[in-house]
Amino acid sequence: MYRDGARKSIWQDEIRKFSTENDLSQWFDTVIVGGGITGVSTALKLQESGQKCIIIEAANIGFGTTGGTTAHLNDFFDTTFAQAIKDFGLENAKLYAESGKDAIRIIEDNIEKYDISCDFIRKDAYLFALDEDQEKQLKDIVTGAAQVGHEMMYVNEIPFPIPFREAVRIPDQGQFHPIKYIKALCEAFIQLGGAIEEKCVSEEHEEYDDHIVLTTSKGTIKVKNLVYATHIPPGINVLHFTNAPYRSYAMAFSLKDNSYPRELGYDLCDPYHYYRIQEYEGENLLIAGGEDHKTGHSEDTGECFSRLESYVREHFDVETTYFSWSSQYYEPVDGLPYIGRLPGTKQRIFTATGFRGNGMIFGTLSSQILHDLIVTGQSKYEPLFNPLRIKPIAGFADFVKENAAVAFDYIKDKIFVERIDSLSEIKPGEAKVFRYESDTYALYKEINGTFHLLRSTCPHASCEVRWNSAELSWDCPCHGSRFNINGKRLNGPTTKNLDKIFPFQKK
Repeated sequence: MYRDGARKSIWQDEIRKFSTENDLSQWFDTVIVGGGITGVSTALKLQESGQKCIIIEAANIGFGTTGGTTAHLNDFFDTTFAQAIKDFGLENAKLYAESGKDAIRIIEDNIEKYDISCDFIRKDAYLFALDEDQEKQLKDIVTGAAQVGHEMMYVNEIPFPIPFREAVRIPDQGQFHPIKYIKALCEAFIQLGGAIEEKCVSEEHEEYDDHIVLTTSKGTIKVKNLVYATHIPPGINVLHFTNAPYRSYAMAFSLKDNSYPRELGYDLCDPYHYYRIQEYEGENLLIAGGEDHKTGHSEDTGECFSRLESYVREHFDVETTYFSWSSQYYEPVDGLPYIGRLPGTKQRIFTATGFRGNGMIFGTLSSQILHDLIVTGQSKYEPLFNPLRIKPIAGFADFVKENAAVAFDYIKDKIFVERIDSLSEIKPGEAKVFRYESDTYALYKEINGTFHLLRSTCPHASCEVRWNSAELSWDCPCHGSRFNINGKRLNGPTTKNLDKIFPFQKK
């Protein structure tokens, strides 16, 4: 089975087919669109409460970021408690701190309830500063953590061969195997009568007072509630203006001296590096991540892997590189995720997005929040993570900056497109967006001369796609839609493919 990139992740071997025999003409209480940790966890929790649910997934379970995460389980976040206090107040920051602990408890409860073997283990985490500026940042993080009652302790040593100036130990964090985990959740969901329809693309929905009609590539589904667990909701929505797509990179290495760090590690670089170990085929591997950047904004994504590998080899005695992969996440402008009712709709459509680098935590937490909103109509977390929240101060400057960048990308890529007279100008192994006569195209030419010619305009909001050399994909810099070399959609928010101009040919 597959995931949304050309490179294989360390988790990918565990992906399995899960489609059940389904009659899509029957009524469901809730349809969940998306087969990652958010969708699967939410579907199971709703099914447990007595609902009749169906998961529809455009590809296969675990195709997206859940199959490309590094699977750290933290109750401290990319948006620090100090920043949350500043932007949302102390009481909201305390609730924010509580959310991470709740999420890890949900995972532990599921593991115990369904006897799941997914390599889950509690571990200490180490957060360390490498220079004077990072020392100040670390002090701010620790001060904010103390205010919300989160334990962080200064230490003199860290279990990583990296020179540092100051460090803290954070107890009771965790890690697991994300695909083993959601695979077991799917099995439990099916045992409870849940339905899963893979290779089923959600196309559009129509809202009525008492139900929703969801049109898919396999027919229409009538439901009472709809959950978009698709990383970012499809179509055009205000959330596309308050979230920015980012790519993150991960690699797995064997070490010569077998001195693998047993805990979780994070520096405070921008973007930061993070570390854990994972057993693979009976041997430990070091997983390192970092080199994040906005989707479509790296001229050479392969270089991101090179920089990450060089950094790891500088500090660890690397023997072999086993895996390298990347994945996508969304940055919310005010720092907190959006979990709840989808803006611009009635009370029956829900979403979860803007998780930053904490997708396993907020994807899991979303299952509880969305369950509570659908079943009881309220959640203690609703005011904090409400997609309808309006914060005129928190995130406003970033909101303006982000959308100005989107507008700039849109205009620049429309105007400054290279013109060519012949496809022979594109070299084997090269990809390019170009203008020919009055139209723009995206061309990837394989080493053997086979070329793949597409229209370069993203069907979501008409931005021009850009080439991702590391994953062999066309990525939209505006809202994060991604496509393979044949134009097939890999990630939303678009629900459509890029137009293919003509079939494979050699030149």
